[in-house]
Amino acid sequence: MGRVLVLGSLNVDLVAQVGHHPRPGETVLAEPGLIRNAGGKGANQAVAAVAAGADVAMAGAVGDDGDGTAYLRRLESRGVDVTRVRVAPDLPTGQAWIAVDDEGENTIVVVPGANSVATQPDLTGWGEGDVLLVQLEVPLDVVAETARDAHRRGMRVVVNAAPYAALPHDVAALADPVVVNEHEAAQLADGDVVPGSLLVTFGAAGCTWDGEPFAVEEVPADRVVDTTGAGDAFCGALAASLAAGSTRGEAVRRAAAAGAEAVTRVGAQADPSL
Repeated sequence: MGRVLVLGSLNVDLVAQVGHHPRPGETVLAEPGLIRNAGGKGANQAVAAVAAGADVAMAGAVGDDGDGTAYLRRLESRGVDVTRVRVAPDLPTGQAWIAVDDEGENTIVVVPGANSVATQPDLTGWGEGDVLLVQLEVPLDVVAETARDAHRRGMRVVVNAAPYAALPHDVAALADPVVVNEHEAAQLADGDVVPGSLLVTFGAAGCTWDGEPFAVEEVPADRVVDTTGAGDAFCGALAASLAAGSTRGEAVRRAAAAGAEAVTRVGAQADPSL
C-alpha cells in the first residue's frame, strides 16, 4: 500500500450561521455564536485521507502563533506526519471566513496568512505507489514544482484545482486526475488547459471520470447540515483509495461516501473544534 503526501493549506475556519447569504450591499445578522474550526483544503484532505485508512504526511505552513501550534498538535493526534509543515515567523496562521445558510450552503473568503509562504517539500524516499495530493490554496509555483518532482519520482499526482487557477499545461497533463466541481470545470473549459485525466463532481448527481459517469447515493435534504468540507472529504478519500491500489470505480465509491458523510455534520473535518 502506498502513502499519501498532501501539500496544501492549513486554516482556522471562523464560521457564522446565517438565514440567507447577503446580496451585494446587504447586511445580514448571523446567529450569536462564532464557531472556530480546523480547516484549510490541505489539512481537511489530509485528515480525510487518514480516516480512509492511508498513511499520510502533510506539507504546508502555519504561523508562529497559538493557532499554528494547536493545529500541528491536532494533526499529530489524528495520525498525520507534520514534519514537513513550515512554521512561518512573520505571518499568522491562515483563516477562512465562512457563512453557512439555513440550507447548508456556504460562502467562503480565505485569508492565506502563512499559507502564502508554503515551500516545496523534500520528496526523498517517496516514489512508486505513493500519491501526491495538492490543491490551489498555496502558491501555484510551489504546487507545480512539487507535482513535477513527484511525477519524476513515479508518484501518482492528484490535483484538486480549487480554488480555481489556470494550471501549467504540463502539470494538468501529468495529473491523474485533475479533480474539479462543475463550476471549476466550466472555468477549465473556458481556458486552453487540457488535463490528461479529468474527474468532475456534480454533488448529488454523481461524477464523471474522463467522461465515464459514476452515480452516488443521494443524501436526504433533511440530513444536509453543512456542505463546507464535502469536496475535501471526497479528495482525501480518493487519494487514500488510489494509494491502496483501488480501481477507479472503487475509489470513486469510497470518495463519494466520504463526501456524503461530510455534509451531515458541521465543519470541514469530523470533530472540527480547534
